[in-house]
Amino acid sequence: MQVAVIGCGMTNFGEHYGNSLRGLVEDAYLNAIKSVDKGFDPRDIQAVWYGTLGSSWAGFPISDYTGLSGLPVSRLENACATGSDAFRNACFAVAAGVYDVALVIGAEKMNDEPCQSLWDYQAMEIWNIGRSMPAVFALRATRHMHEFSTTREHLARISVKNHHHGALNPRAHFRFDTTVEKVLKSRMISYPLSLLDCCPMTDGAAAAIVCRSDIAKRYTDSPVHMIGTGLSADTTYGTITDEQLVGFPTTVKASREAYRMAKLEPKDIDVVELHDCFTITELVSYEDLGFCRKGEGGKFVAEGRASLDGEKPVNPSGGLLAKGHPTGATGVAQIVEIFEQLRGQSGKRQVSDASVGLTHNLGVAPEGTVALVSILRRG
Repeated sequence: MQVAVIGCGMTNFGEHYGNSLRGLVEDAYLNAIKSVDKGFDPRDIQAVWYGTLGSSWAGFPISDYTGLSGLPVSRLENACATGSDAFRNACFAVAAGVYDVALVIGAEKMNDEPCQSLWDYQAMEIWNIGRSMPAVFALRATRHMHEFSTTREHLARISVKNHHHGALNPRAHFRFDTTVEKVLKSRMISYPLSLLDCCPMTDGAAAAIVCRSDIAKRYTDSPVHMIGTGLSADTTYGTITDEQLVGFPTTVKASREAYRMAKLEPKDIDVVELHDCFTITELVSYEDLGFCRKGEGGKFVAEGRASLDGEKPVNPSGGLLAKGHPTGATGVAQIVEIFEQLRGQSGKRQVSDASVGLTHNLGVAPEGTVALVSILRRG
């Protein structure tokens, strides 16, 4: 059975000191309902999947936040792939015929309610010796620079591109343009990554409504179908390989599974929302997802191939660098962006004639990595 996305909504991403997690969830949920073309009765929802990393230790508060009392609510956490994995599991349940209609919500308060799971004992044990998240990715940047003559300017161009896209997105955390020079001169965080090479700490929520494809026309004349997905996890704890230093095998494996399921190839993808927690993450993901050869990520962005008017527009939302990265909401927000892109609803950042979109999340912890890729097509 195929699965369709019939409605999506999200909050503005940013610093929401004046709003609670409950308020963010409510806003995203109501925005998703309002987006359904032919109207939507919340009583049609039969189950909920909730993705959050540290904002709540259980799923049942969602019953209260949304008024969907009595429904099954599953809380899911899978590092930075949390929101996209909640979406994946909801789609699987609908595809299996267990439910006709399901709701997906991803939410996080990263500022006044920091993710406690990031501070568990094992993470602290390793990060206390200097392996902060910027440092972990900086190691891969310097190795990629050594292996393939990638430059800091290549990385800076990704920041410039995504901040330009973010400036066109009214829901983005950062809505300003920048230049290569400003990126290079911004405060050094962990060489070669400067401040503008790094995504911000962000609050936000996003929601998606999925249903059986054969009933999607009840709700909208413009459904978007989930046609492929792949998930992979591996360990790097004490066994990191050369391949893992210049890319992420989990992304390669997850994308191959998604392409196989969708019966598509990288060349068939029209628009991409990928995980750019740091500029180097986006650069190696070009290669891991098959958009260019290994070592050519710098050339790919320098030639403008990932820009809005390029052959493979990447992160038209502004990505994590500009839109922001509220961990549990990030993957669902990527679905929101692709849903709107495929329906021609993205305004000034609209990708022309987009019919197939891809989302990608990458989670990295001291013990290993997880990657999740989903492919959606306009109905």
